[in-house]
Amino acid sequence: MTVTLEDRNACSVHLSEDEKSVVIIDQRLLPNNQVYCELKTPEEIYQAIKTLAVRGAPAIGICAGYGIYVLALRSEKTDYDSFYEELKQQTDYIVSSRPTAVNLSWAAKRMMKVVEDNRELPVSEIKKLLYKESVAIHDEDIEMCTRISEYGLSLLKPGDGVLTHCNAGPLATSKYGTAIGPMMLGKERGIDFKVFSDETRPLLQGARLTSYELQKAGVDVTLICDNMASIVMKNGWVQACFVGCDRIAANGDFANKIGTSGVAILAKHYGIPFYTLGPTSTIDMNCPDGDHIKIELRDPEEIRSMWYAEPMALKEVKCYNPAFDVTDHELLTAIITDKGIIYPPFDVNLKKLFEEQ
Repeated sequence: MTVTLEDRNACSVHLSEDEKSVVIIDQRLLPNNQVYCELKTPEEIYQAIKTLAVRGAPAIGICAGYGIYVLALRSEKTDYDSFYEELKQQTDYIVSSRPTAVNLSWAAKRMMKVVEDNRELPVSEIKKLLYKESVAIHDEDIEMCTRISEYGLSLLKPGDGVLTHCNAGPLATSKYGTAIGPMMLGKERGIDFKVFSDETRPLLQGARLTSYELQKAGVDVTLICDNMASIVMKNGWVQACFVGCDRIAANGDFANKIGTSGVAILAKHYGIPFYTLGPTSTIDMNCPDGDHIKIELRDPEEIRSMWYAEPMALKEVKCYNPAFDVTDHELLTAIITDKGIIYPPFDVNLKKLFEEQ
């Protein structure tokens, strides 16, 4: 497929017209306010990723790619060594904002490799190559999301009920998204599904973002609390579970928003296929299993007071607020990627996927 500037600019993360900033939709303010922010400094990019103004593994990768280009463009260093050291320091700082999301470090390494591989060129030429690389990261994600959506759609029948957790739509990625991409693509082709969107506590990405995207796209969506997943499955309303992923280990274990593992356990109990959807860049073959995935702990106030007029727990009450959990590969029916559908045994077939590439 041919990706156009119009395609890129329609995404929730894109480069500004003058190329001097990264433009994002501030996802913290949705669904009631659609506000665009421009990111120009390392601190602005770091805070946008850290505070989830931009979130979703692919969107974070796109933001990192464009962000590193913007920082390179703004650099006044003209000799290679000074330019490299400054950009490397800024890049490492940005990567530290969300250590679990492999797309962030993946995009950063890819951008810095351009710098490292072209040290013989003038800095001005390296900046041009960084622009091309950042656009390539975005274009590839649009193409990947389209392919993932096609593969996912092949597993569904018209009228199926699909349960999803967290948000892996266009806001978190590009074009159709990943986990809800098949339903978005299906709607575009006149195929209707019934989607159940977990609210996804404590940050409510499913309520604020997934239900927002699906409703705007005309998809039949029903919002449920996380602890209602069991009853809708028991009622026979769910024929498949589609969720995103922030990191997939070499054995098929994967990290996704907190609560995903519980959904997988319920799906296994009720005999419902459970799929994770994501680009191959989310697969970390250097990570042997889920025990090696670092889980980010977030601010306790997200549980205690974030969504309330007054705190819902005493200040003295301890809070445990992990951002992700790890779903065991034995609970997973298949991994849907841009390169195809990967079935068990995952340790064998994931390795084979990369060997074939």
